[in-house]
Amino acid sequence: MVLVGLLGAWALFARFGPWPHHLFPGPRVVADSLWGMMRDGRLGDALLLSLRRLAQGYGLSVLIGVPLGLAMGRAAVMRRALRPIVVGLQALPSICWLPLALLWFGLTETSIIFVVVMGSVLAIAIAVEDGVMGVDPLLLRMSATYGVRGPRLFYGVLLPAALPGIVTGLKLGWSFAWRALMAGELLYVSGGLGQLLTMGRELMEIPQVMAVMVCIIAVGTFIDRVLFQTVELRIRRRWGLATG
Repeated sequence: MVLVGLLGAWALFARFGPWPHHLFPGPRVVADSLWGMMRDGRLGDALLLSLRRLAQGYGLSVLIGVPLGLAMGRAAVMRRALRPIVVGLQALPSICWLPLALLWFGLTETSIIFVVVMGSVLAIAIAVEDGVMGVDPLLLRMSATYGVRGPRLFYGVLLPAALPGIVTGLKLGWSFAWRALMAGELLYVSGGLGQLLTMGRELMEIPQVMAVMVCIIAVGTFIDRVLFQTVELRIRRRWGLATG
């Protein structure tokens, strides 16, 4: 019902809004443009390329961000030394890394991957650190009392207890990575969904621009609901943090 209401409001705004129809097309025109890009293969090719870049950039972010967050959460020295830097850099929008990416790597695939990594790795590290810091200290003291120390304490107690927070951090990092990827793909003619947005803007094909935006929203919602929300809910149920 909410979706139907939004589509109805969109159609009314397109018909009676302040902008002419060619600048604010209705849902039917956008749907026709979306179907046309699907039929000629442009949307599928662009989507696959964007998802491949996302997998590379997000994968690197996880490999860097999770150990960094664990180190800051467990070692006070690391936390004092790195947390101010990580938090400060996290406040920097991912779009600000584009000039450096161009200067360091040129107009290459690496530039886009770099922007994706810098857009998500710090958020993952901060969220993982918060997850580790949120583990009940009584649980750790009780484990030490029973002689659980070293790797057994880390892998058998600390990591499972912090897992809900870590998964939340991975989910947060994914959303930042997806946004950073779209910003990075607007750099130059590189394929991907960002290029379809740029081409639509340059050709004044507003239905194409809005159709790609709908596709970006749909992909983001699908991955969040099907992958991360399912995993997060299962973990929270197993840890007794959710019912039903």
